[in-house]
Amino acid sequence: MITKEQVLEVQEKWGNGVVKIGALKENRVECEAYANNFLDERYSFGSGSVLFKPTKCELEQFRPTKIEALSYFIAGDNRACKEDKGFAIQPWTKVRFENSGFILEENRAIAMGNYFFTDLEGNEAKVEYTFGYKLIGNDLKIDVHHSSFPYTNPDIVA
Repeated sequence: MITKEQVLEVQEKWGNGVVKIGALKENRVECEAYANNFLDERYSFGSGSVLFKPTKCELEQFRPTKIEALSYFIAGDNRACKEDKGFAIQPWTKVRFENSGFILEENRAIAMGNYFFTDLEGNEAKVEYTFGYKLIGNDLKIDVHHSSFPYTNPDIVA
């Protein structure tokens, strides 16, 4: 049975990886190498389908391939999707998960909640997420990634 602690551990590794990608943005070769490795370690692109719907996508909302995910995270001249600006090379200084709930099974886990991305000025961007994880060997890898900005109701006055 997958445990909550295992999910929390992979969430921390995911967040730290996003921060590191941004820290490497000035060294493009090293950034690309690390981001490729990050996708191999954190996602299950090498062993099956991945349903990847990142936050800041309008034209190409769904990214089923590693190349499209890489484009989203680091963009670049050879990006697969022209709208990409490189989400992970913002850069971010911290990623914090606030989980709403978990579904834990023998070989699969799902987590849903908010995660917060801190920029260089200390501002936090709140994003809603659902991640599905599957157990591959001894590793939990993401095979479902959906994130979006929270809905803002125009009828509510702050």
